[in-house]
Amino acid sequence: MVPLLAFLGAMAYSLPMAVMTPALPDLQAEMGTSPAGAAWSVTGMVLSASVATPVAGRLGDLLGARRVLLWVLAIGFAGQVVSAVAGTLPVLLAGRVLAGVGSGVFPLAYTIIRKGYPPERSASAIGLMSAMLGLGGVLSWVIAGPVIDHLGWRWLIWVPAVILLPGTFLARRVLPPVAGEPGRGVDWWGALLFGGWLTAALTALTQGSAWGWTSAPVLGLLAGAAVGAAVWAYVEARVPAPLVDLRLMRVRGVWTANLGSLLAGFCLMAAGLLFPLLIQMPEKEGFGFGGTATDTAMVALPAGVAMTLMGLVNGRLDRRFGARTVLAAGAVLTAAGYGMLVVWHTELWQLVLPNVLRGAGLGMAYAAVATLVVAAVPVSQTGAATGVNTLLRTVGAGLGTQLTAILVAAYALSRTGFVLAFAVCGALAAAILAVALLAPRRPAPAEPPTERHDGPPATF
Repeated sequence: MVPLLAFLGAMAYSLPMAVMTPALPDLQAEMGTSPAGAAWSVTGMVLSASVATPVAGRLGDLLGARRVLLWVLAIGFAGQVVSAVAGTLPVLLAGRVLAGVGSGVFPLAYTIIRKGYPPERSASAIGLMSAMLGLGGVLSWVIAGPVIDHLGWRWLIWVPAVILLPGTFLARRVLPPVAGEPGRGVDWWGALLFGGWLTAALTALTQGSAWGWTSAPVLGLLAGAAVGAAVWAYVEARVPAPLVDLRLMRVRGVWTANLGSLLAGFCLMAAGLLFPLLIQMPEKEGFGFGGTATDTAMVALPAGVAMTLMGLVNGRLDRRFGARTVLAAGAVLTAAGYGMLVVWHTELWQLVLPNVLRGAGLGMAYAAVATLVVAAVPVSQTGAATGVNTLLRTVGAGLGTQLTAILVAAYALSRTGFVLAFAVCGALAAAILAVALLAPRRPAPAEPPTERHDGPPATF
């Protein structure tokens, strides 16, 4: 069951999300759009996934994880097909928004695992699922070159879609029913408000470089996001069954894991930008390698393997040392990898070992934060809590891409910019270590939150 869930996570979200980045130049040329327009094929899916992840997780808690998972897979598959056949940019973007719903596989899988596996086995399963969030990016660079060269960029979308279809039918036959909590309504107003302020915030972050960080649209979006978040928090504090129980987010095992997820997402995707730039940049004054996409894939592949392997052994590490120690060790390895890159980046082979350390460390960190969240919340809140945790990884990934791009661009793609970017990532990895030390050693599951009667449900 767990390998199937991991496979579905990779094909429904991780790989479809990542494959578009290598295809952006070809997509831009065929669609006759600007670089900013082409980039919305990535941004649109990020925005959709950011909203869909916690909503799908909460729906799984209420209606049953298997039932919601099958709907998520169907919508995600439909989005991939629309994207692959799109003849215009608006149709492509609509398909990418639908495909982003596939991100809901992850919180729903965590719920199925928690309800279907004993605690001593669930950590390994959670670790494998968490590794899938990073593996898609590595696979995208491995397959991008041959697929684009021989089949065209659209097949980068068709490949995961074609593979996902039989996986969806298999899920329908293999996955066991998982009971939800019928009778408790869905907080649709909370979902609408959450989607609104989050879309405004992420649009500002992803478009800040293109529009200007002090431009009226960016400042207006950030202000709107702040107001929307305040209204959303007020509503969530008053409804009997909120989309996200804010009281639960204050549990030590939850907020430390969420902060760790944000930082780990940054460290993961920053490298997704830095390594292709560094490897494929023409050599100038002893810096840059003038390599190809294949060279980038060969450097990235060992890190992806290391990340997946650490996810697989997470269960053993968790049973022996605890998620807190696993998170701390992952932070140390990640910081060590980035620290080596600060001083060791003049030959292509020098990038491999630091990248493996970084991949192994982030594999441990991704698995540990998910384990911390699952252990700290009631079973009935698993989908919602892991949905928020996955969302924060996505937000961290977006910040990692945007801020490192700004940093290296500020130094005109010189050695100084890359060294500073590696140093920043190393410092943030060290911050994950500090977060790990604040996490509980063995989180005790929180008591199920009681229905609130301190005010009527919010009405509008």
